[in-house]
Amino acid sequence: MSRVLGLMREIAYAAFMGNGWVAGAFMFAFTIPNLFRRLLGEGALTAAFIPIFKEKERTEGEAAMWRAANAVISGLLVSAAAVVLVVVLGITAVLAWGPFTGYTRLMLELLRVMFPYMLLVCLAATLMGMLNARGYFFIPTLGAALLNVVMIASVFLLAPRMGETLDRQIFGLAIGVLVAGLAQAAFQLPPLWREGYRYYWVSPWHDPTVREVIRKMLPASVGVAAFQINVLLTGMLAFGVYAPIVATFGFAVRLMELPQGVFGVSLATYLLPTLSGLAAEKNYTAFRSTLRQGLDYLLFVNLLATVFLVVLAEPMVRLLFQRGNFGAGSTAEVYVALACLAPSLVAYSSVNIVARAFFALGDTTTPMRISVFCLGVNLLFAVLLIHPYRAAGLGVANTATSFLNLGLLIFALRKKLGRLELGQLRISLTALIPAALIAGLTGWWINGFWETQLGHEGFLLRFGAVFVPMVPAVVLYWVVSWWAGVPAACDIANLLVSKVKGAR
Repeated sequence: MSRVLGLMREIAYAAFMGNGWVAGAFMFAFTIPNLFRRLLGEGALTAAFIPIFKEKERTEGEAAMWRAANAVISGLLVSAAAVVLVVVLGITAVLAWGPFTGYTRLMLELLRVMFPYMLLVCLAATLMGMLNARGYFFIPTLGAALLNVVMIASVFLLAPRMGETLDRQIFGLAIGVLVAGLAQAAFQLPPLWREGYRYYWVSPWHDPTVREVIRKMLPASVGVAAFQINVLLTGMLAFGVYAPIVATFGFAVRLMELPQGVFGVSLATYLLPTLSGLAAEKNYTAFRSTLRQGLDYLLFVNLLATVFLVVLAEPMVRLLFQRGNFGAGSTAEVYVALACLAPSLVAYSSVNIVARAFFALGDTTTPMRISVFCLGVNLLFAVLLIHPYRAAGLGVANTATSFLNLGLLIFALRKKLGRLELGQLRISLTALIPAALIAGLTGWWINGFWETQLGHEGFLLRFGAVFVPMVPAVVLYWVVSWWAGVPAACDIANLLVSKVKGAR
């Protein structure tokens, strides 16, 4: 629900602001506080905190567990508030005395409004991690759905009241970001209250739990978030070269993130506390088996999604975004960038899972070192490719470095565990790759036939151009995978059969 609503948010944003310089300024300004949501809500804070939280519960009981949580929250509120204050005052001083004009000034003004979102998302991430550790997964992600609802509402309710021109109305979206962050944090409190949690101040300055979380969180911030840091660095580069590149690449990233978030991040969120529990029990046989099964499911789902994002990139972008201020020219720019970025989906999703295996083992340093190296390679590729190919060049750079990152992580994890037992995964890939090629060729041919015979004028024809090729391609992919004995395909078939029998 949260990912679909996130896509609806991007549809509303695209129609409202297109992919011009105002959109570029807003997206780049939002990238900076939103990076903390990616790092903390889907990465470093939960990766560092959940294993400690679970260990406290196992070894010292619930009272010590809640006290540790309050120490972390107390330290988080103080440090995040200090960072927000410094950044907001710094931006205010720069705007007062700096020579900034045009889209650079607009970007800084928007960043000043949105940066306090960082504090709210830090708090929400901690509360979500606590709920995950207690076995709650639906409610925390429903809070992310609420966040997107508020941000969509800001397009229609706040933006029109901010002025007559787009560069003034865009501040309605910035205010919506703050309101959304507050709503998401508040949404986590009722289930925690029912679990017995009560907040009280615990001095974080000399607390051992806080020191341990910080020690693990800082390297994990880099280790788990290679993709998001890539987006930030390449966004800075793109904003300096030509501001609309930021919006063009941003819309491509959002489409790629839909399957990554719906399945990849959800799977990684579930696997972290699961793997942490197995590591705490030193049950490494089950640890390897669970990791392998998670990667098997991930490859089965996201390999097909990658194929669709490549062969159906143009009709997807046209269906979702081409309306209002987002015209046919914007569609052409975004779909090319998406087709170049899409192959990175499998690698980035797998990086999310493999990195969490390290975190469950208490190692946040190795993923950090690998990610720092890959970030440097990505930035080099981006510098070389952005001038001739613009947003498409950024897509190619991210794709190349994502596979490099995954390969290095798997190599390092094999050394750490002695063996990974990924033989079944290699067998699955020998069946999944041909199945994906068959599905891709089927979707590409049907889409070409649809465009030649029917075109894409009107919503129904645009809808058909995406989903008519997709349905038979999905069926072929699943049938070929099932026939070849891919475990994920067989498990899904067995699950469907059992559900049908249960319904009867």
